[in-house]
Amino acid sequence: MAKSGKTYVCQKCGAEFLRWSGKCEACGEWNCLAAESKSEPATSRARSGQAIKPVALAKTGGVAGKRIGTGIVELNQVLGGGIVPGSVILLGGEPGIGKSTLLLQAGCANQAPSVLYVSGEESAEQIQMRAQRLGVKTDQLRFLSEMNVDNITTTIRENKPGLVIIDSIQTMLSGDISSMAGSITQVREAAYKLIELAKSYNIPIILVGHVTKEGNVAGPKTLEHLVDVVLYLEGDRYHSFRILRSVKNRFGSTNEVGVFEMKENGLVEVKNPAGLFLAERKVGAPGSVVTATLEGNRSFLVEVQGLTSRTVFGYPKRTASGYDVNRLQLLIAVLTKRAGLKLHDRDVYLNIVGGFKIKEPAVDLAVCLSVASSFLNKTLDPEMIVLGEVGLAGEVRSISQLTRRISEAKKLGFKKILLPKTKDQPKERDCEILMVDTVKEAIGKVL
Repeated sequence: MAKSGKTYVCQKCGAEFLRWSGKCEACGEWNCLAAESKSEPATSRARSGQAIKPVALAKTGGVAGKRIGTGIVELNQVLGGGIVPGSVILLGGEPGIGKSTLLLQAGCANQAPSVLYVSGEESAEQIQMRAQRLGVKTDQLRFLSEMNVDNITTTIRENKPGLVIIDSIQTMLSGDISSMAGSITQVREAAYKLIELAKSYNIPIILVGHVTKEGNVAGPKTLEHLVDVVLYLEGDRYHSFRILRSVKNRFGSTNEVGVFEMKENGLVEVKNPAGLFLAERKVGAPGSVVTATLEGNRSFLVEVQGLTSRTVFGYPKRTASGYDVNRLQLLIAVLTKRAGLKLHDRDVYLNIVGGFKIKEPAVDLAVCLSVASSFLNKTLDPEMIVLGEVGLAGEVRSISQLTRRISEAKKLGFKKILLPKTKDQPKERDCEILMVDTVKEAIGKVL
């Protein structure tokens, strides 16, 4: 017979323990272990399975031409051409970023024969009010306000919709689990049942997932491993631009991003976002530097703003918005040691304009020149963009996809490009190429 026991599961990371303790030994969080009943199968009982005939992989059809269009070009591009039947998509994002808005627009414009929108947070009247505000037609949309995942799966089996939207997976409850909604085990159990249903009936399902303060989808990390596609909708909720990024995609590339602008009628696609974040740039301001960053296969020109001021505390403050503050401190140390800038008594603030978040090191030189420009109170040429990675020795290193970045800069009218010195100097007719070896040389040449 099965032995019944009790385990303690961390509600933050999903680690299981036999005894309760105040602190999770896996993730270090306090007061996060919850008791849950668990049935353990007896190890002595023999198990027998049923033989299943494998299929010839070469004789199976691919997914080409079988995708379901969402009616939104940017979303289709990020998904690799549309939604694959039977796939499970996880869409994450901060509260108020526009996840439900995007999915409601996609559900109403979807090319699937019928769409089932399941919400555990809102009623039918609230969804209809949002649809009227967005100006979308809900003729093919069917709504279900339910939290019990067993009732939801039974409804899907009987109605067999062309697409299912679950908003959100953290609100789903399974009768087999005694814990509350949103817990690790509830999220995992609900996801298992929905994924099994999607694969069995070839029905695509989109799951909405809330994110934690660290920026990860709330719930077990295994949830991202179980689904086929993981998308993140990013941006500053106080700015209008949103970026849809693919973190995982079993049916397409993860190098695609979609750009949207939040307006009164919902998320509007931005067709040519290359110079989108330079619209309100103030020319001739100290600390303002333009650089080109890559998001997937697209190149964006963004403005990096730096500001230095004498600190009034014993320890100078370093703050960054849209950029890694640890990377900023590293570059400040390089400027102090290698370029001779006395920043030990200066507060340094860095901002990526437009709520854009940059992670690639190709903008290091732009960050350095932005801080140096503010410190020296000198401006850069407004028709110049800056590209290059900076090492700890103060050297400027080469970057990838240089041709694509230069091409976008030329389209927007930039005449000078500051680059790391390489063996193969790019030959450009319409712009001047400046090449440097070190950060100190770059500061001396342009400031």
